[in-house]
Amino acid sequence: MKAFIVAVIVAVALAVGGWYVLDNQFQQNAQNAFSTSSVRL
Repeated sequence: MKAFIVAVIVAVALAVGGWYVLDNQFQQNAQNAFSTSSVRL
């Protein structure tokens, strides 16, 4: 039973960590992501 609870806690921690990294570090708006000389936004 202890191993199951630890596994659930680790899974939740990984999910929250992944959400934080993906939400705050890798998101860009379209104006920044596709800013080249031939694109008009």
